[in-house]
Amino acid sequence: MRHCSVQVRGLLTREELDRYNALFEVGHFLEAEKRYDLVQTVQKEIDILILPAIERLKEKGRQRDRDTEEYLARKAQMEAELALLREEEEE
Repeated sequence: MRHCSVQVRGLLTREELDRYNALFEVGHFLEAEKRYDLVQTVQKEIDILILPAIERLKEKGRQRDRDTEEYLARKAQMEAELALLREEEEE
C-alpha cells in the first residue's frame, strides 16, 4: 500500500480521511493475508478517493502564484512611485 503525501492528507475532509484510513487498514490486512490481487483494487480506490484533495492542493498552489504575482506588481508600482518622489525631491 502506498500512502499519499502529507500535504494531500492534510486537505482531505474528515469523511474522506476516515474512508482513507479504513481502506488503508483493509489494504494492510489483505497484504498480511498475501492477497495482493485485492490490494491492488483497494489501492485504486484510495487513488480515486484522494483526487479531490489533490485538486485542492493544486488550487492552493495556483492561488499562491496569483498572490505572488499581485504582490510583485504592487511592489513594482510602489518602487516606481518611490523613484518618482525621489526625482521630485532632487529637482
